[in-house]
Amino acid sequence: MTAWQWVGVGAAALLFFWGVGAYNRLMALRNAIGEAFAQLDTHLKARAEASDKLLAAVTPRLPSEQATFDALASAQAESLAATQASRTKPWAPDPVGSLAVASALHAAALTRLLSLLDHQAELRSETEIDGLVSELKLIERQRAFARQVFNQAVAQYNEALNQFPTRVLANLYGFKEARSL
Repeated sequence: MTAWQWVGVGAAALLFFWGVGAYNRLMALRNAIGEAFAQLDTHLKARAEASDKLLAAVTPRLPSEQATFDALASAQAESLAATQASRTKPWAPDPVGSLAVASALHAAALTRLLSLLDHQAELRSETEIDGLVSELKLIERQRAFARQVFNQAVAQYNEALNQFPTRVLANLYGFKEARSL
């Protein structure tokens, strides 16, 4: 082999190993999105359970506020469906976008219920309801932190995806930008 052939073989090997390294880096970052979503998913499930308990405790005591309860139950069902759709591919933009919308609707309905309970001093004085409200507020803070971790993982993945020369190979590998919540 001539010197130029060795240079060509070396350049081809360098490109091959760089491509494998870029693929592995993107896969590791995409897997980090999945791990962050798993943590978020745990808090979304806990929020749904706590919301159900609170609805069960409050609904018989405030029959005039059925519209608020129905809105929360509907938003919760939509949020759970969007979470289920996002669970398989948390880096796919469409299901995560649906989850972002559903989660915002759920948060608005939950805020309305909590505001309603703040104005019902006799209900808040009950230990069961006050404990459920405190638990729900704690879960919301934990969910917000898990959401932040998820968004950071998405940002790192998208940043790596958009860097040159990895961007060139991303299309060949089928990597697409992820969406944050």
